[in-house]
Amino acid sequence: MADIIPFRALRYNAEFVQPSDAVTQPYDKISRAMQDDYYAASPYNLVRIILGRREEQDNTEHNVYTRAAENFRAWRAEGVLRQDAQSCIYAYSERFQAPGTDTQLERRGFIALGRIEDYTAKVVFRHEQTLAKPKADRLDLLRATRAHFGQIFMLYEGENVDSLISAGTESTPDIEVTDEYGVVHRVWAVSEPDVIGSVQEKMRDKRLIIADGHHRYETALTYRDERRTAHAGTAPSQAKAPYEFLMMTLVSMNSPGLLILPTHRVVRGLAGFVADEFVRKSGEFFEINEVDPGIDAVQIAAILCDEGNNGTALLAVTASRALLLHHPKPFGAHLLSKLSPRQNALDVVQLHKILLEGVLGLSEESIRNQQNISYMRDAAEALAQVRTDAANIVFFMNPCRIKQVRDVAFAGEVMPQKSTDFYPKLLSGLTIYALD
Repeated sequence: MADIIPFRALRYNAEFVQPSDAVTQPYDKISRAMQDDYYAASPYNLVRIILGRREEQDNTEHNVYTRAAENFRAWRAEGVLRQDAQSCIYAYSERFQAPGTDTQLERRGFIALGRIEDYTAKVVFRHEQTLAKPKADRLDLLRATRAHFGQIFMLYEGENVDSLISAGTESTPDIEVTDEYGVVHRVWAVSEPDVIGSVQEKMRDKRLIIADGHHRYETALTYRDERRTAHAGTAPSQAKAPYEFLMMTLVSMNSPGLLILPTHRVVRGLAGFVADEFVRKSGEFFEINEVDPGIDAVQIAAILCDEGNNGTALLAVTASRALLLHHPKPFGAHLLSKLSPRQNALDVVQLHKILLEGVLGLSEESIRNQQNISYMRDAAEALAQVRTDAANIVFFMNPCRIKQVRDVAFAGEVMPQKSTDFYPKLLSGLTIYALD
């Protein structure tokens, strides 16, 4: 089912710049401070293409997208980006320490091109909702540059194919980069036709789940359809056209290095928010236990982990109170009636539908537009928001399990945005796929 092919990646030429000074985190994980650091690292840092600085004089003719395209063309012409001589797949290893622990992990996968499929084909499955604004931004960049600079993180179920390419990873990697989080990224180009053929054969019966990159995948779908329309009737077959494929990193769901972190919800700007009233209303939907209001991030993780063994566990913290919400009551069933039992079992759905929408009265649209809500991985940072009166209330939860992601995705359903945070992220710029 999955059509996987090798490609001749563009890669940074070490004669001009070291990859460590040029590659970046995915565009949506780059803060303003990180953007500044990337600009300072090298004139060839990829941030100038995937998340360039906007300027006051920008207009339809000269803007962040045209500058990205100009940089991309120039770097190719100058040899800063050099295309591999042979079509390859690329073994990709990430070694890292699980945040908040001493556990060392390694996640292995491989980079290749994968055919872009409509969701209705039931080859590629999503698990999260997407937003229109990020897709419009990425589409403008794709139209301008006609290239993909980061990989879509795809999961596949069934037999792990990493063993087919593991022999090549015993040599010195072609790329090795340690990122700002201490994650060691290593890439090996694999060009042997027999190995590539074996990987393709093993992947043919796989279904793929988007772990990270929903917006970029749907952008690629839109661009593919635009190009199909533009080329209609001009070629006998478009099946192998470059725009029919997308750069992916494919990782087995059975990978021991597959880690999902929770993303906490910070709610601010609620007029007339009263903690006691929140406790009264939420008590209609959950059993509630008061916990030490001085709780710290480590204690939050321990409480949630312990209580999560018994089902739903959410922890709400205000400036003066901390509440463990567990064992949902039947009273809230009407708020979940339009969702499947698979989704109703998710802590993130209980949080969104019952607490954010039902108790706090936030609309789905306002949540999508992040009018009163922001998302944070770091629990200590989220706590600081509420304890400095920068937020009304913060919600903490356990991460989704990979089985829950799989079951929801393969059922054709979606979770709320920011339901999963796969760690670590795939670096952008390790390999680049140019459509022309």
